[in-house]
Amino acid sequence: MNVICICLDTFRADMIGKNKKLSFVETPNLDAFAAESVVFDRAFGECQPTLQTRRSLFTGRRTFPWRYNFDRRGHWHHAPGWHKIPPEQDTLAEILVANGYMTGLVADTYHMFKPTMNYTRGFVTYDFIRGQESDNWRFSTREAIEDLLRPHVREPINWDRHTGLMQYLFNQKFRQSEDDYSCARVFRQAGEWLEENAGNAPFFLWVDSFDPHEPWDPPTEYADRYMPNWDGKDFITPGAGREGEGLSDAEIERIKALYFGEVTFVDRWVGHLLDKVADMGLKGDTVVMVMSDHGTQVMDHGQFGKGADVLRPYNTQLNWLVRHPNVTGNQHVSGFVQAHDLLPTVLGLLDVPCQAADGLDIWPLVTRETEAVRDHVVIGWAAFSNGPATGRASVRDDLWNYTVSLDDVEKEELFDLSADPDEDTNVVHDHPEVVALHRGRVEAVIHQPLPAVFNEVCDPALAPSAMFVNGRKRMR
Repeated sequence: MNVICICLDTFRADMIGKNKKLSFVETPNLDAFAAESVVFDRAFGECQPTLQTRRSLFTGRRTFPWRYNFDRRGHWHHAPGWHKIPPEQDTLAEILVANGYMTGLVADTYHMFKPTMNYTRGFVTYDFIRGQESDNWRFSTREAIEDLLRPHVREPINWDRHTGLMQYLFNQKFRQSEDDYSCARVFRQAGEWLEENAGNAPFFLWVDSFDPHEPWDPPTEYADRYMPNWDGKDFITPGAGREGEGLSDAEIERIKALYFGEVTFVDRWVGHLLDKVADMGLKGDTVVMVMSDHGTQVMDHGQFGKGADVLRPYNTQLNWLVRHPNVTGNQHVSGFVQAHDLLPTVLGLLDVPCQAADGLDIWPLVTRETEAVRDHVVIGWAAFSNGPATGRASVRDDLWNYTVSLDDVEKEELFDLSADPDEDTNVVHDHPEVVALHRGRVEAVIHQPLPAVFNEVCDPALAPSAMFVNGRKRMR
């Protein structure tokens, strides 16, 4: 049996399939895929955001609590857990190549390829599609991109504020058509990999798309589906519009349209790869999984983006859809599953021994051998700051979502999911017994009481006053 895993960055879990909350978002290819798949309705991260989740996916090991002090020179940022895969932890690709699988990686998630990261371990071939976000790929002068920058920022241009966006525009300046966008390049290259390697079965292909991560920069016609006849600025990085008096109502709606357009654009190119699988006759012997690393807030609670301060499902929930040739599709599984369950589950499906993993094989949920593999999930989200035990944790079960700052127990929230499904009202002071239970669940994972102190100091040479500005580290 072959395996293809598609990982999408910043793709909310409420936009796919028959139960999707944001029903107006156009995802026809992923909707059709969901109808053929097993859908895990309560999949959540284990530790987030980007690299932390991928390390969980690749190794089956918990990233939270972060506790490693690896060399981080040559890449940024230095958030807790934002480092390479530990050398003693086997990756899914390493295990499969040792068991006779042809392995391939096609990705534009540039953090995976920064110095010291080693996320390519175990892949016989890997393609790094350059140019996403602030990937240091191409450069030139301000004058070379000034006309490209003006539609996306306030004027007069604050050049120092927009260094990350400038890098992105240097990278993308060459685009002439939809085919030149990073997402299209990733899925076209993945299709070419299949054409070249389908004869090397069994194979394992990991396709990692940084889209729909910011910048939300789809071809214009995709955003226009959600807000036509727009003649204002396109703030493809929402923060670029917050200068001065902030965002107008119309600008907010346009930014939302940019994100939804980016999602539809990604769906179009995921469809390209799924069509390739079908056209090559691979559906009968290939398991295809669609994953995401986390979601994002699209003004759900008054802002854009994601982070440790908003551990609600639009951020912490994952897509996890599995199309298996021998399993009836359009099944929904309600049991709690997490990112670090992927490795043991894939190995279980392939009858490959799983030597060491913190995650669990969740396929017994599909075969109905069990109704649950856990009764709650504990999720860590790293803060983008230096120092031990920064960030927050969420504990979610059938009834409650509890969140807490790891270094300040007074910063707690508790949401009653029955009475308050949108998690608007903090009732932490009304249920001390529930708070104590969930705080104990966090402490059981980190093996110490809260507030916590971890041994990971992301960059010991930096003073605690270090901070990030425009995605780059600066000093106060």
